[in-house]
Amino acid sequence: MIRIGLTGGIAAGKSTVSARLRELGAAIVDYDALAHAVVAPGGAALPAIVAAFGPDALTADGTLDRAWMAGHVFGAHAEPGARERLDAIEHPLIYRAAADVESAHPDAAVVVHDVPLLAEVIDAMPFRFDHVVTVEAPEDVRIARMTATRGMTRGQAADRIRHQSTRAERESIADAVVDSTQPLERMFEAVDRMYRQWEAEAAER
Repeated sequence: MIRIGLTGGIAAGKSTVSARLRELGAAIVDYDALAHAVVAPGGAALPAIVAAFGPDALTADGTLDRAWMAGHVFGAHAEPGARERLDAIEHPLIYRAAADVESAHPDAAVVVHDVPLLAEVIDAMPFRFDHVVTVEAPEDVRIARMTATRGMTRGQAADRIRHQSTRAERESIADAVVDSTQPLERMFEAVDRMYRQWEAEAAER
């Protein structure tokens, strides 16, 4: 089995690349989905988040107030250490769930861990990757995408980017960079080539 780490800045196009890899046959471990699951009603992280951040972290119906949390963790006036406190609650639970997903695909030749914040957490993860790929686009393009498709203001989009790793940091851990500003067909050709290489490596093991 070949284990791939897939990352990229917010709105850089990582989800499109991940979907293509799934089409090609890769088993995908979607860390965004796992992160949503651990904070869903009944999720293991929710009581600890309320204990750490207070009852305002929940909406009236008892679900996580994502807008409130985003403001308190990523906003311009977020308290120092807020992001670290949230990560300390969520990350161990997410890694445990990721291991469960991976073990559910024992015959997969290629397993892709789709991790938005891989550059920040790679040294603390209980996984090691054969290859790391980052999907990139210029910051102005990413801000335009977030304002057009995610309902964010330019300030909110810039705050999210500011709280993530830089492009240089992501590229420093990667052995391949996918440019998501190129035509989709050309981007998929590059992704397909990488996948065929990974399959060949898995077959040799």
